[in-house]
Amino acid sequence: MLFSSISFIYYFLPLVILAYFIVPKKIKNFVLLIASLLFYFYGEPKYIWVMLATIFVAYITALLIDKYKDTKMKKIFLIISVTVTLGSLCIFKYTDFIISNVNTLFNAKIPLLRIVMPIGISFYTFQVLSYTIDVYKGKVKVQKSFFKLATYVALFPQLIAGPIVRYETIEKEIDNRKHSFEDFSYGATRFVIGLSKKVLLANALGELCTTFLGANEKSVVFYWIYGIAYSLQIYFDFSAYSDMAIGLGRIFGFHFLENFNYPYISKSITEFWRRWHISLGSFFRDYVYIPLGGNREGKIKLLRNIFIVWFLTGLWHGASWNFIVWGLMFGVLLTIEKFFFGKILEKFPKFIQRIYVLFFVMISFIIFNSEDMGQAIQNIAGLFGANGEQIINKYTLYYLKSYLGIIIISIIGATPIAKIIIEKLKEKDITRRIINILEPITIVVLLLVVTSYLVDNSYNPFLYFRF
Repeated sequence: MLFSSISFIYYFLPLVILAYFIVPKKIKNFVLLIASLLFYFYGEPKYIWVMLATIFVAYITALLIDKYKDTKMKKIFLIISVTVTLGSLCIFKYTDFIISNVNTLFNAKIPLLRIVMPIGISFYTFQVLSYTIDVYKGKVKVQKSFFKLATYVALFPQLIAGPIVRYETIEKEIDNRKHSFEDFSYGATRFVIGLSKKVLLANALGELCTTFLGANEKSVVFYWIYGIAYSLQIYFDFSAYSDMAIGLGRIFGFHFLENFNYPYISKSITEFWRRWHISLGSFFRDYVYIPLGGNREGKIKLLRNIFIVWFLTGLWHGASWNFIVWGLMFGVLLTIEKFFFGKILEKFPKFIQRIYVLFFVMISFIIFNSEDMGQAIQNIAGLFGANGEQIINKYTLYYLKSYLGIIIISIIGATPIAKIIIEKLKEKDITRRIINILEPITIVVLLLVVTSYLVDNSYNPFLYFRF
């Protein structure tokens, strides 16, 4: 069930909110758990047992880690937990990828298993890992209630596509969280803003990208339009989901951390990854990079650690070589910045720094969205006219005119310009009062417009569901 669907917005969510707020405090978590399991069952009935089994393993091993916390046994139970949890992810996500590569390398003919990957497994696996590892480290207290742990992992606002919410972030709120009109209002507003970004911007940009990929009459300008449009689409698609998840969490009293912070205004690739998919970057930093030694053990091990992290980051996104190349590309860029180019880059004007970031990010997303490296190379080559196409043609002009407004609005929306203007206006009493009146009206209008789009338009994909 998509957040950006009529069934979720007007049926599932209102019923859950109604049930949640009329029941006593002691069973609110139970309502959320049942709602979350129904939400997951609606989209993935066959594999709900995989998620429940993963939670059960984490629950038991964490209890054992806590029980034997003063002995060497706790490490054995951590290894069991990590092995089983990651093993499940590897079986469902990477089995056919491994078989395909074995077949290619050894000219074998092992049949693919065609295993269907459970929705959201990459996200809830990492949440479970963070919980058991943090119990092992003593950062969080063990959760002695299976149902409360299941509520945390299966919580429907962030279950399918993140952000990756660590147990320590909402540990206290599992048992004690406050509800207020201000939080509910903020949550509803944030949800509608995310919904609008998804339906009005990401979906339109997605239609343009789909048109490009299916077009026979490409041009150099069309390749650039595609690169820019897809970079904007994936940002608005994923940041919209994060907005909706954060908003829904706030409605139910949870404070999820931000996952995006205007990454396209970054002046270096290093800064970009501090602003993009923050929860994933911090996960790999804290649970892979730092345990490997980080930057504390010399340059050789630092390089090793960087490339392990970015290999895994690419692989996490998908079982395909283009994702691995995408991850390693960032590993190379970050290494160059760290050892050679970073100080030089700082001397350039800010607009040059930003163009540098946007260009390489666009190239990376062209790789990211390709079926294979052959298509990626072809689409990158097309940016420079290496495929023999015209600079521009009538076909390109038609789609440029059709989507130019959406592209311009999306570019502006990917910056904090609107936020800065509103904050400036709120500094004066009169304009602050006007904005306070207009804000709820605008949110209602946006919801009505989005609803009309959802009713009339069947094009409503969600990119990060495949992860």
